[in-house]
Amino acid sequence: MILVTGGLGMIGAHTAAALADLGEEVVITAHRRSDVPSFLAGRVRVETLDVADRDAFLALGDRYDIGVIVHLAGSMPEPDPIPYFRRDSEALFTALDAARTWGVNRFAVADSISSYEGRDERPWAEDLALPLAVPPHPIAAFKKAVEPLTLFALAGSGVRPVLLRIGSTWGPLMDPESPFNPVPSTVSAALRGERPRPLPAGAGDFCYAPDSGRAIALLMTATSLAHTAYNVSGGVPFTARQLVDALNAALPGSGIAVDPAEATAEAAPYLDITRLRTETGFEPAFDLPGAVAHYVEWRRENPR
Repeated sequence: MILVTGGLGMIGAHTAAALADLGEEVVITAHRRSDVPSFLAGRVRVETLDVADRDAFLALGDRYDIGVIVHLAGSMPEPDPIPYFRRDSEALFTALDAARTWGVNRFAVADSISSYEGRDERPWAEDLALPLAVPPHPIAAFKKAVEPLTLFALAGSGVRPVLLRIGSTWGPLMDPESPFNPVPSTVSAALRGERPRPLPAGAGDFCYAPDSGRAIALLMTATSLAHTAYNVSGGVPFTARQLVDALNAALPGSGIAVDPAEATAEAAPYLDITRLRTETGFEPAFDLPGAVAHYVEWRRENPR
């Protein structure tokens, strides 16, 4: 059985669904959310608990034969990042403790594309040394710290660590007003009948959540893995104009535009997913227009 922490979050839910698609038995933890999305309902077991609660978490091992842990649970930081770092560190340490106690085969944990910030190369590949740079956000800072903590904690334990360097992911279940991606708030405004704010000129490598979940599921179920760190993303950069065109095609008459006041963006960073492709056969199921169209239809029926 595979345990996915944070399994009702955006990436967690899509990972759990993809694992179920592959025929795996899945149990997920949920803490702040209780609404199970339609694409996951009845397909996984749901345990309501705080991952930082060590006793409650370790008790899962009495009820389930867990062989793989995918640690995706996380919280949102306050203005002071210390409580956030403490809270999510406790959750990480509890999950690592469980991995060693249960003797699982693999322990996967989420890092971020932001860990490469400061590298001038394009694209960013896993063999690049992570630069000593101030991350752009507390979440990015914590996720960058997760890698050495996980590697050291699992060294000599027999548990295989898998570091997931996840690109900017969006899609069903994302906060509709998220500051991390312009698509959900733009779609929200259009569906309310409002004129959306112009989009920033920056481009990117946004991975659609169903594709991110499937990539993680393939890594968790691969017979063997040759590496420890894997980029998880679409692997294809796009321009702001391409994003705007996709949004206007899915939302006719919305008049979405690129902010003319913004300077033309530099070459966007994006992730090289050759390693992921080679070892799992992963290919994104959604291109940018397809992802936007799918998301708009989802949001017509769902609040997030």
